[in-house]
Amino acid sequence: MILTLLPLNLFPGEYVVKETGAVIEGPISLYSFTPWGYDPDMAYFSDFYLTAKGYAFAACMLIGFPFLIAYRISLRK
Repeated sequence: MILTLLPLNLFPGEYVVKETGAVIEGPISLYSFTPWGYDPDMAYFSDFYLTAKGYAFAACMLIGFPFLIAYRISLRK
């Protein structure tokens, strides 16, 4: 949840430039995919999306990491 509330560019993604249609690789924040994540600098891009690596990393951060923490806590008891 915290990754959707803060503009941290952690996840591999691609941007599509409006004028040329060129694809530029770069880090993307999950904050950009939320309604409140509009950034005026994104006006130059027609589209942006996560790559396969970005989806895998997001799944690890949103599901895998909290699962490991909960598992470690349950082992301690």
